[in-house]
Amino acid sequence: MSNRSWLHDMNPSLKFIIVLVSMLTLAWFFNPWTPLLFFLGIILLQLLFSRVNWKVWFLFMVPIVFTAIGYLWTTLLFAADTSGTVIWTWGSFEVTDTQWNTALSLAFRVFAFSSMSLLFALTTDPVKFVMSLMQQLRLSPKLAYGVMVGYQFLPVVRDEFIHIRHAHRLRGIGEERHVWQRLLGMRRMLIPLLAEAVRRAERSAFAMEARGFTGERRSTYYESISINGRDWFLAAIMIVLLIGSSVAGYLMR
Repeated sequence: MSNRSWLHDMNPSLKFIIVLVSMLTLAWFFNPWTPLLFFLGIILLQLLFSRVNWKVWFLFMVPIVFTAIGYLWTTLLFAADTSGTVIWTWGSFEVTDTQWNTALSLAFRVFAFSSMSLLFALTTDPVKFVMSLMQQLRLSPKLAYGVMVGYQFLPVVRDEFIHIRHAHRLRGIGEERHVWQRLLGMRRMLIPLLAEAVRRAERSAFAMEARGFTGERRSTYYESISINGRDWFLAAIMIVLLIGSSVAGYLMR
């Protein structure tokens, strides 16, 4: 098996725990180097061990870049701590090294958190994630299957919304020009959409009951999700990356 699929095949629960621990750990560091080094390390990890569609990755990063710039600018403008050496002035506006480091830290933290979120979202199968939560983290089957059915309903609801909108346009409905008229006209689509969602949920509940689903824990599963040596290897790489970037950021501050 190619190492380009290792992250995709990694145990979802273990991956989720590593992502959560990494985010909580990075929240305690306020130097700019730790999140920057961690962000670059995560990109390298995806290059080596994933087959992520980088066009999609860059599209997701576009709003994140604007968010990071917003954090950078607002921190420079409204920083509570303005101590330190002045490194830049513009009229009466001054920027100290403390303000600059804090602003960069928050901006790079956005990149670090977003990179971990995208790593998990783009390399994890939602169904396997829910199955792993039940098998490794002992999540209640009632909650797990409820979440999984709700997640699978999202594309169905989206397609149903598009069909209803097209049907209305064929009948000459929904061509209002003003924004408030369009908002009021949304109820014409939301009511049948809600009714269809209720009918689909009822059919799904009957189907699960007909197949013997009771919500009790099972000793066997159709698809067994386990943790193997390759999963621990990837987890160790992420932990080493987190510790290494934390130590390096602390020494370089």
